[in-house]
Formats: sequence, structure tokens, C-alpha cells
Amino acid sequence: MKISRRPALSEDERLAALGRLLTDTEITMRLRVAGVIVLLYAQPLSRVVRLPLDDVIRDGDAVLLRLGEPSSPVPAPVAALLLEHITNRGNMNTATNPASHWLFPGRRTGQPLGPNHLSALLNKVGIPIAAACGGATRQQLLELPAPVVTDALGHHDKTTSRLRNKTGGTWSRYAPGDHARSPIGWVPRGTSEVRSPPVPRA
Repeated sequence: MKISRRPALSEDERLAALGRLLTDTEITMRLRVAGVIVLLYAQPLSRVVRLPLDDVIRDGDAVLLRLGEPSSPVPAPVAALLLEHITNRGNMNTATNPASHWLFPGRRTGQPLGPNHLSALLNKVGIPIAAACGGATRQQLLELPAPVVTDALGHHDKTTSRLRNKTGGTWSRYAPGDHARSPIGWVPRGTSEVRSPPVPRA
């Protein structure tokens, strides 16, 4: 049987999904945080679930997320959600996880939450993860050079180059070290105070 694969989210769909996760308190906190990381930073869930607490960096009033080099800034509403999640992580009351270092602790000793389980839960609340990650990656590559996306978001250079060519990105002649152009910011629907964090320049 052939399994159909949903195309990447359009930018409008991605921003609507991001706005919903930031504001819908009916969705559990861990799903909101995991989904936002996918939609904002183009991270696959297999990597999201393996983020340790140490990758969330507090620098004064600023919050950074270490996905590559340099670390990526986290906009204020997302940072508040992320820090609240850290304070109230799930699966922390069992004897096997009293001091888990994972951002998303699993039920098994020393293990993070399973990505397939998390993906299924997000799909149930209307966030198709593969399509969300594809849409986020496409938007990053439309706005920024592939080498910058590769370094800051921890992607493989061959993957970002292939996706850049597929999306028709305008950075094919980008020379590493030439960072004169500023990335375009965006505002999710219904969340006018949130802007996409630009990928830090190398």
C-alpha cells in the first residue's frame, strides 16, 4: 500500500500553527513546546526529543537554544513557554526519572520521550510534524543562505543545499562570510509581539 506524504506547510499554514501553539492552553505544554521548536527552528522530532536541558541557555534576560553554532535566540513568548515547560516537565514523578536531564523526559530510565509517540500526539491536535518541519526549513532557506542555516540549526550541508535548490532560494551564489543582508522577520497570526528569531550570523 502506498503511503501518501503531505507536502510541506505553506508559510501561512506554518504561522497559523505556530500562533495556535503559542496561545492554545487546551494543548498540553510539552506538545506546544515541541511543536514550536519544529515550526520555528526546522528541527525534526528525532532531534527535538534528544535536546538536553543544557541546550537551553539563559544569558541575562535572553534565552538561547543550542541547535548549532552559534546558539539561536528564542523570542520572548516562546522563551516564556519553554521555561514554563522546564519547570513543569512531564514524566518527572516516577522513580526512574527523578533528575532527568532531557528537555522531554520519557518513561524509561535515562531515556527521552519517543519521537514517534510525540509525532502521533501532535498529529492528533492538528500539527503534521513532517509537513511542519518541511515548511520551516523551506522558509529558512528562502530567507537565509544554506551555509548559515546549516551551521546555526545543525543541519547537514548536503540536505540544506538540496532543499535550497528545490525551494528556489535566492542564495545559491552566497559566499560564506558575506552576511550583509538581514533576514526577513515575520509575525504569526494573533501573536503580534512574536517575530521569528533570525538565525544568528556566523
